Amino acid sequence: MPQFDVSGSTISHHLKVLRGAGLVDCRGTWVYYWPVPDRIQWLSTLLAVPTSSTLSS
Repeated sequence: MPQFDVSGSTISHHLKVLRGAGLVDCRGTWVYYWPVPDRIQWLSTLLAVPTSSTLSS
């Protein structure tokens, strides 16, 4: 993983955590990961910070 400043095992651990949270899914012997769109949208909504225009509504 030359693109990242962490070890492959660290990346693997974090992908396992994201998979456990339902944010990514995977398949195959050579594991390929992808985001789960519904869960990413849910997380985006959960983390959205109200703006001044939404507070005045």
